[in-house]
Amino acid sequence: MLLSLSAATVNVVLLANPNQVRAESAAIQDSLDIENFLKTGNDSGGNMGVSSQAGKSRPQTGVVLRDGSEVSQDRQGNLVSEILTGSKANPVAVLVSFKSPWKLETGPVYDVECRDGKTGDGAFLAVSDDVKGKKIQDLSTDFLFKRLFQPEARFSFYGPPTDVKVKSSRTEGNYRFIELSFSTLSQSTNSEIPRKALLVATIPEGTNNAVMLVGSAKASRWRNGADKRVRETIESFRAVPAPKTGMKLRAKQRGAQPIEF
Repeated sequence: MLLSLSAATVNVVLLANPNQVRAESAAIQDSLDIENFLKTGNDSGGNMGVSSQAGKSRPQTGVVLRDGSEVSQDRQGNLVSEILTGSKANPVAVLVSFKSPWKLETGPVYDVECRDGKTGDGAFLAVSDDVKGKKIQDLSTDFLFKRLFQPEARFSFYGPPTDVKVKSSRTEGNYRFIELSFSTLSQSTNSEIPRKALLVATIPEGTNNAVMLVGSAKASRWRNGADKRVRETIESFRAVPAPKTGMKLRAKQRGAQPIEF
């Protein structure tokens, strides 16, 4: 069952606890150590060899952080982020929140993501292309999955995932829930690793993009209880129009380069 959560309530969560973890704006990096990132969630930087797909850019999630805001997570795991949707000419601010059992990650390869570096369990935020006026229940899974499986997406370091299967899809109000499974390629073992995931997507009022939260874990861990944490995280997700302010809507920069959208 979906719980009601307003933008004002989210602001209370954000401001109530002064001891919040802040995700700093990170510098653009041309390439990352994919092997190390997959194993640990940390990027050691530097160029990669041919076998590691040298020069592959950081994962693209479609997330654009608003300038002047910070991604924040309190001690209870409640995370709040203000992002921009739409276009540079017509940006729309959206306030996103969810509760995660995993810590907020920082660094040049992350937008908004929480994860367990030891197990690989986690959840990340993504934003779709323009929905062209469609409602959330009318969007195809292929359209939503672009941010997961296209070549530069989060799960496509060594090529598009295989054996993608939709297990279930339902809509509650303006929220769409999709359960899926797929396999990713491990470069170190040259084998496919089955993974399970839950995706929740919504089109906030006044916007033309689907804002999504994707939680996942290895299939072996999913069967042993990881699914419960992922489900609780996904069910807590909310994305609502951000409160109006006098501040100009601009994209947060990464180093000296602004993020274009």
